[in-house]
Amino acid sequence: MRTGAELARDLVLVGGGHSHALALRALAMRPIAGLRTTLISPASHTPYSGMLPGLVAGHYRFEETHIDLERLCQWAGARFIAAQVDALDPQRRRLGLVGRPAIDYDLVSIDIGSQPELDSVPGARAHAVPVKPVAGLWLRWQALQQRVQNNPSGQERRIAVVGGGAGSVELALAMAIRLDGSAARIDLYCGAASILQDYNTRARASVLAALGRLAVTVHLDARVQQVEPGKLVFASGQDAAFDELFWCTGAAAAPWISTSGLQTDAQGFLAVRDTLQSTGDDRVFAAGDIASQINHPRPKAGVYAVRQAPVLAHNLRAMLLGKPLRQHRPQRRFLSLVSLGEKMAVADRGPFSASGRWVWRWKDRIDRQFMSRFEDLPQSMPLTAWGRLPELGPAQQQAPCGGCGAKVGGTELSQVLAQLRGDYPGLCAQQDDDAVPIPVADAGPILQSVDVLRELVRDPWLMGRICANHALSDLYACGTRPVSALATVTLPFADTRITQRDLQQLLAGALHEFASVGCRLAGGHSMQGPELALGFVVNGVPMLSADQLLSKRGLVPGDCLVLTKPLGTGVLFAAHMQLAADGRDIAAAISSMVLSNRLAAELAVSRGVSACTDITGFGLLGHLLEMLGDDLAVRLELASLPLLHGALPLLAAGYSSTLHASNAALCAEPLELATQGEPRAKMLFDPQTSGGLLLGIAADRANELCIALRSAGYEDTAIIGQVARRGEGSGQQVSVY
Repeated sequence: MRTGAELARDLVLVGGGHSHALALRALAMRPIAGLRTTLISPASHTPYSGMLPGLVAGHYRFEETHIDLERLCQWAGARFIAAQVDALDPQRRRLGLVGRPAIDYDLVSIDIGSQPELDSVPGARAHAVPVKPVAGLWLRWQALQQRVQNNPSGQERRIAVVGGGAGSVELALAMAIRLDGSAARIDLYCGAASILQDYNTRARASVLAALGRLAVTVHLDARVQQVEPGKLVFASGQDAAFDELFWCTGAAAAPWISTSGLQTDAQGFLAVRDTLQSTGDDRVFAAGDIASQINHPRPKAGVYAVRQAPVLAHNLRAMLLGKPLRQHRPQRRFLSLVSLGEKMAVADRGPFSASGRWVWRWKDRIDRQFMSRFEDLPQSMPLTAWGRLPELGPAQQQAPCGGCGAKVGGTELSQVLAQLRGDYPGLCAQQDDDAVPIPVADAGPILQSVDVLRELVRDPWLMGRICANHALSDLYACGTRPVSALATVTLPFADTRITQRDLQQLLAGALHEFASVGCRLAGGHSMQGPELALGFVVNGVPMLSADQLLSKRGLVPGDCLVLTKPLGTGVLFAAHMQLAADGRDIAAAISSMVLSNRLAAELAVSRGVSACTDITGFGLLGHLLEMLGDDLAVRLELASLPLLHGALPLLAAGYSSTLHASNAALCAEPLELATQGEPRAKMLFDPQTSGGLLLGIAADRANELCIALRSAGYEDTAIIGQVARRGEGSGQQVSVY
């Protein structure tokens, strides 16, 4: 029997701006059966613009000023796709993405903000650091700060800020606070006769006083006509030198908005009606800076995006359900709160103005209340049922993990296989190899393996890449080159259009990986079911020759153990399911999972390693015990274990994969008991999806292999232990120090 509603429509939100973050939260609080929501944004974290000056000044931490979109989407049941949109085709209802296949939609909303207008001034694009998009400002500022503070000559660095609006003023003041005591000079160049032209006289006076206190030099009527390397050239004919240049003038729209064919205003921003729908296509909505309400033109300001969010959320829902839409009427005036670098601010609205520390506290309270909407997310409602069998005990709080965390436990699997080997002698595998040779008459060995994963990430293209790499890894662990694959796909019950879209994305992701290694997708089988699953049967031939195949059982005493990728995918995704993981750490884990083991395997074969396996569902220790057999022991150095950022504190806080306990029970006996309670030792049981290779190699060649692996892109490669004969040293088969 099918569970839940079939997926029938795709709503795609392009950009993680303020309107979309609020609208997604509102839609998730009242979900629509059959609707799938996807948020596309270049990075997992999006900044709240009102707090960015405070971040630069050092008043806030990164986490306090950025919305974790990955976490928000996980809570909302939405797909998060980390990508850059570069095209919109309204006729085909399709969005082009940089470096990956296009995404289709039934309804789309755009909230991507604006970008700096650099091309009107020759040289600005080449020599200036743009403030927008604001999502990249923090990284650009950190790089500048490092250059200023790590200045061995001690010579004063000249920092130029071009602009005269609130954004440029706040940035200049924030930088002045943070660089206080450094050898730096800050100049603010404004092309008009006064800064903050739309503000009242008292507000401007408060800002000018703050600029003076913090030694920011203001240059008025300084319209930049050209930017040369290290020099600003003004319309007056004068010039000024700089070492660092921030560009805060004007705002421009992403070029793909105008090339979509939809109506725009004179500056290229998408023209929308009061319903926030494109004037040329009812299925396209827009909010924030990228939208221009033709009936109510307003300056670009974050306050308008926040006010548009409730109407946007209502109208997206109404459009999907065939109900009347609302009109948005933006206010003509709004309260502007400008940070003054120190923990002071100025308030401006019409003739009203006030400044001081109490205004900053007021602004701080407003900003924190806004951000709390995304930090303190409502708890998910538990699933209800008519009853529960008493032998089941209390309802499980943690949902079963996906990826390799969904494997059957090693104890259960071993017991079943042992029974079947007795019942069917000669017909059931005698050992658990990564891949097995298929006898072919008058031909060399063909090795075959199979792997199937439940959904681990909601981005189907990434899921396809992860599954392909995960399956191919078994071949690489045997020193073989992949030649063909067969797919097995289970897609959630959905409308035929949704099914087709998902299948295309999944297989395109897999083929992205197969194409890079010359592996042909020869066919497969597809079906529908209650949840997504994807797997591959893969076939390979020796990289060099049949006698140079790698085996997991070739270790010899004295070998060093080399691990090529960090551990932690199991605990990170288990915590992510419970909204406890940082989106940046999830992004790093995904980057590790899509890193192919091919080059590592080629280096292993060429360097003559003695043994190799890949680390997957049974964790590092489970797969290591397979390599040791009964005659060998190993001494592991816990401090050398490479770990994904964020994994260790999450494990220490009690988060773990649903397969973790089974792995720990299977490995408890051979492991020195005194170490099992330590979080770092517990990482030995963490199930990995598309993990790295574990290699055994003679000690005199281990460092050379590590250097080669790091040069090939496996930056976390580490020697983690050494092999000995069983009984030498510690009485345990695996000792940890």
